[in-house]
Amino acid sequence: MPVDAKICGLKTAETVDAAVSGGAFMIGFNFFARSPRYLSPALAGELGKRVPASTGRVGLVVDAGDDEIAAILNEARLDLLQLHGKETPDRVAAVKARFGLPVMKVISVAEAADIASARAYEDVADRLMFDTKPPKSMSNALPGGNAISFDWSLLRGQSFGLPWMLAGGLHAGNLAQAVKATGAPAVDTSSGVEDRPGKKSINKIKEFLAIAQSL
Repeated sequence: MPVDAKICGLKTAETVDAAVSGGAFMIGFNFFARSPRYLSPALAGELGKRVPASTGRVGLVVDAGDDEIAAILNEARLDLLQLHGKETPDRVAAVKARFGLPVMKVISVAEAADIASARAYEDVADRLMFDTKPPKSMSNALPGGNAISFDWSLLRGQSFGLPWMLAGGLHAGNLAQAVKATGAPAVDTSSGVEDRPGKKSINKIKEFLAIAQSL
């Protein structure tokens, strides 16, 4: 059964077009300044105009304050906010109430207790994403996009009260295995469709999306 796929960290018209034409369910713009995938809200606004209504435009932020989010939304029209930091359930609820947009909360996973922590967000978030928690040994690790996976068996047999998505080191070579292991109904990739950090490959985007649709 096909799975929905989100391509995150897009920065150019060519890669946005490749994701859209390839059938991406969502595309993501990264507003975390330390990331090699960062782009300005103004550029995101321009690129977002290329995205049809059938494809969701997602804005990734990390522990962002209201002023930062407001500044982003002033420049870029988004359909979903992706909170990729240590935001609490109360903060998720506050962001939804303040900005009137659906919110996807990212859960960083290294062990079973991390999966269990997602339950606290079921009543406040609109979606969940399970991504790999960066190991403490990794210097200068980003909240996501580190090209590493977690133990997929932690998600086996799990169900949640809202839609969820699998992320963390996914690429064309392991996508089918990851979906089979977790039962994920949707997936997200960023580093997995890059030639180097921040440099997306149109061919890799198309290959990833084709596999997602063939499952």
